[in-house]
Amino acid sequence: MLEDVTSSAVRVALKGLSQRQRVIADNIANIETPGFLAGRVQFEDALRTAVSSGSSPQDVAPSVGRSLEPTRENGNNVNLDHETLSHMDTVLRYQTMLKALDSKYSLLRSVIKGGA
Repeated sequence: MLEDVTSSAVRVALKGLSQRQRVIADNIANIETPGFLAGRVQFEDALRTAVSSGSSPQDVAPSVGRSLEPTRENGNNVNLDHETLSHMDTVLRYQTMLKALDSKYSLLRSVIKGGA
């Protein structure tokens, strides 16, 4: 009951978003590091494909790649504006996923208690 597709997909999304938050923090911490290429986390397409094809979302893992955006003279391509917006978007998505999981568990608690 706790391992349905929705719960699994939400947990995978939380894992991917958490990884994205760590990568964004790493990007910002290295904004002045010569030759540093910003990291990017991808998982949404794989998760969407898994859910739509009936595969287990549990098998989806976030992948981290390097940004191919142009670099500055020092070889670094971290863009603080992009990282800030990405961070805000990630936080909002993370909060939404937490609310979805909380709602699911609240519903289960209500059913277990007998709807009281």
